[in-house]
Amino acid sequence: MPDIPFVPRCVLAVAHSRIPDAQAEAAAISSYLKEHGLESAHGTLDDASLRKHVKAGGFDLLVAVGGDGTMLRVSHLCAPCNVPILGINMGRLGFLMQFGREEWRSAMQQLLNGECWIENRMMLRAEHYRAGESLGSWHALNEAVVTRASVRPVRLSASVDGMQLTNYVADGLIAATPTGSTAYALAAGGPILPPELRNLLLVPIAPHLSFDRAVVLSEGTPVNITLRGGDAVLSVDGQIPIGLAEDDVVNVHSGDYNAQFVRFGDPGYFYRNLTAHMNQNPSAGFPR
Repeated sequence: MPDIPFVPRCVLAVAHSRIPDAQAEAAAISSYLKEHGLESAHGTLDDASLRKHVKAGGFDLLVAVGGDGTMLRVSHLCAPCNVPILGINMGRLGFLMQFGREEWRSAMQQLLNGECWIENRMMLRAEHYRAGESLGSWHALNEAVVTRASVRPVRLSASVDGMQLTNYVADGLIAATPTGSTAYALAAGGPILPPELRNLLLVPIAPHLSFDRAVVLSEGTPVNITLRGGDAVLSVDGQIPIGLAEDDVVNVHSGDYNAQFVRFGDPGYFYRNLTAHMNQNPSAGFPR
């Protein structure tokens, strides 16, 4: 935890536009902050003018009202601008959140008192190459996934820091950040990494008679994933998939910037949240 507390001056509260009551909650948060002497605005994440204002440095904190998907989207927006994010969970799991809907007033009071700190989380960068030419690049908080686009498995080759690692016949291959280790990578059988690490994690998806173990790469080590056969796409943090052709290469390495989350209390919150969430997926009908 840093010695200097974080106290914002101008705060934007944004809501997921499709979560019931999220917009009203964002408005209530903004009003609360104004009543306590801060500048504040509110709206939805789809508001182009607000997004432009964030990119221009108009806010020093963004409060995201929604679920983990909302946190992914605001991370893509805020990380390049060094704008910290405070998440208020109105979704299902809320792995990236510390506070639920009923707790935000307590969170805001701690924020006003300077009782918080900034947690930096690594993002990754995925670049798509065809015949040596870059066709695009994207940043991700969770993962970049090369996965099958049809019922047949794909053939993939992975090289680490320029050296051949292994070949896969599988439904796909996940390259995840430590944050992403509790997302798709976890569902595919990968290990859980502490969020402060800066290592990439490789996890094959349903490998068939091929290398079936997750691999944690050394800090700063890049990986090239080459499509050797089959119909495949690249998906970055669950965004619109990009079609891949045979011999296309996806290079994944540490990103150019971090996502910054506002946290309260000691760093042990991660393990407390983790324990609370395991075996509690509300989508599966389990109790919260």
